[in-house]
Amino acid sequence: MSAKSVWLLLFLCASRLLIANSLENNTVSPARTAITSRIPRESVASKGIASIGYSKRLHILEIEFVNGAVYRYLEVTPSVYRGLMTADSKAGYYDRNIKGNYPSVRVRPRVKKETD
Repeated sequence: MSAKSVWLLLFLCASRLLIANSLENNTVSPARTAITSRIPRESVASKGIASIGYSKRLHILEIEFVNGAVYRYLEVTPSVYRGLMTADSKAGYYDRNIKGNYPSVRVRPRVKKETD
């Protein structure tokens, strides 16, 4: 097993433990489960996706959606990232090739709209 795979496995396990511990205590503490993003994202023209970032070293794809939610997808190959960035429909590419196909971690929940 490569060092990168071990790091990703540890990252995923730690994230799941933090979430499980919060759920066990019936509390969701942002301070305990928050992930600080240091992956720069680039704005994209899309109806569903606001910006996309990718770490070549860690093979982590980070997507900010237009509703404000940010998700991090693990073990994403560079070719999938390139395919997403060059797709005519980024939301369509995401639905077909990324959503549900990679382990993911929510970095930030969606922003709820205030209703008057």
